Amino acid sequence: QVQLVESGGGLVQAGGSLRLSCAASSRYKLGWFRQAPGKERDFVAAISWDGSRTYYTNSVKGRFAISRDNAKNTVYLQMNSLKPEDTAVYYCAADKSNRLTLATMAVQYDDWGQGTQVTVSS
Repeated sequence: QVQLVESGGGLVQAGGSLRLSCAASSRYKLGWFRQAPGKERDFVAAISWDGSRTYYTNSVKGRFAISRDNAKNTVYLQMNSLKPEDTAVYYCAADKSNRLTLATMAVQYDDWGQGTQVTVSS
């Protein structure tokens, strides 16, 4: 099982920025998801194991950036121009499959972190 530990969440005003980190025990394709109260866990972004490919959900394109530093076994989610609707618990997850494509559904991911809360005030 891949150990994943998220950090970097917090409270920020609308228009502000946060950078989330996900420390992973192994090197796999990783994704970020978010879950607001009473809602399903939604895909945010994903990155290939070497960082050469990324994919974003439409609502965060141009505002969020996913990256990774494999020397540190860490994946980042830089979030800019935050909006109140970005408020959620953010999770990172590992896709251990051999798929070349980046997965966007939660069921396609094998291991999950504990999540970090992001709250954006208006």
